[in-house]
Amino acid sequence: MKKPYKPGTIPINKLAWAQMIPHIGMAQAAVARFDGILHAMINPELLLSPLTTQEAVWSSRIEGTQASLEDVLRQDVAPRKDAEHKDDIQEVQNYREAMTKAVPWLRKSDLDFKLICRIHKVLLTGVRGEGKRPGTVRTTQNHIGYRGEPVEKALFIPPTPQALHHALPEFESFMAATHRDVIVQTAMAHAQFELLHPFLDGNGRVGRMLVPLLLHAKGLMSSPTFYISEYFEEHRPTYYNKLAAVSENGDWQGWVDFFLKAVTEQAELNTGRAGAILKLYNGMKEEINQATRSQYALQTLDALFAAPFLTKADFVQRSGIALRTGERLLPELESAGILRVYEKGAGRRPTIYAFQRLIDITGAKGNP
Repeated sequence: MKKPYKPGTIPINKLAWAQMIPHIGMAQAAVARFDGILHAMINPELLLSPLTTQEAVWSSRIEGTQASLEDVLRQDVAPRKDAEHKDDIQEVQNYREAMTKAVPWLRKSDLDFKLICRIHKVLLTGVRGEGKRPGTVRTTQNHIGYRGEPVEKALFIPPTPQALHHALPEFESFMAATHRDVIVQTAMAHAQFELLHPFLDGNGRVGRMLVPLLLHAKGLMSSPTFYISEYFEEHRPTYYNKLAAVSENGDWQGWVDFFLKAVTEQAELNTGRAGAILKLYNGMKEEINQATRSQYALQTLDALFAAPFLTKADFVQRSGIALRTGERLLPELESAGILRVYEKGAGRRPTIYAFQRLIDITGAKGNP
C-alpha cells in the first residue's frame, strides 16, 4: 500500500532557471497581452462574465460533472427542478460564486489559508461534498483513487493530518513571499496545494482557483480572470501525470515546464476570445441603436453582455428600464437577428432568448 505523501520545502530555488528563461519570457508576454485586452475594457468583469462561467464549467468537468455552458446559462435565467444535470449545474454555479466572492475578499485580505477556507465553504454549500466539513481543514486521512476502492488501492495518499499542521503554514509563507517569477511561483503553489489535499473534498477546484487569484494578488494580472482549466481538462492525463511525478519522483521541473506551456497557450486563447468579445461589444453599439432607435441602447447592450441568455424579467432587471419598454425592445432585437428564441415560453415558463454571437465566442473551442 502507498504511504502518505511527505511534503517538504517547495524547491523553487533548485529549478533550472537558466533553461527556463525563454519559456518564462513567452508565458509572461502572453499573460501581458491578455491583461492588455482587459485594460482596454471599461468593465472587464461584465464583458468576461460568460468566460468566467465557462472556466467554472471546465474546472468542474475535470471533477466529473457533465453540465455544459449552455446548461448553466439556461438554468441561471429560468431554474428548473427537473433540469438535466441539475446537481452538476449547481456545482458549477457554486464555483462561479466562490470566485466572484473571492475578488472583494482579496481586496481586504491576503491570499492566506483563512481566505481559502472561505472559498471552499462557498464551493461545497448545498452540493456533493457538503457533508465533508466545508471550509475546514481535514482532521482525518483521505486518499485519491477510483470510486469505491479502499485505501489499499489508492492512487495517491495525501499527507497525514499531523503533517498538514506543519505544511500549511509553510504553504502560506510560500504564497506570501516574493520569488523570482510569479508564474513559476503560481505553478508550484498549485501543485503543492493539490498534493497537500487539505480538504476532504473540492481540493482540485480550489487549487485551480488559486491560479488566477495568485496571479492577481502578485500584480501580474489586473483582475483574477486568467482561465486555465480548459487547458488542464484538454490535457488531463498529462496534467495528472505531471502532478504525480512531483509526489513520486520530486520532478518539480517537469511540472513547472508543463505549467509554463499551459499558461502561454491558454493566455493566447484567452486573448483571442477577450479581443473578440471587445470587438463584438464595440460593434454592437451601433447595431442596437439602429435596431431599437432607443435612448436605452447602451443599457440594452450591457444587459446582453452580462449573460448571453435572458428572459424578459432578466432583461428589465439588468438594464434598469421599464417593463413596457423591455417588452417592446426584445421583439425588435429578435427581428434584427441580435437575439434568437432559445426556448419558447409556455404557461408560467418564460421565453428564453439567446445572444448567440456571444455564446459562439465563449465556447469557440471545445465547448463542453
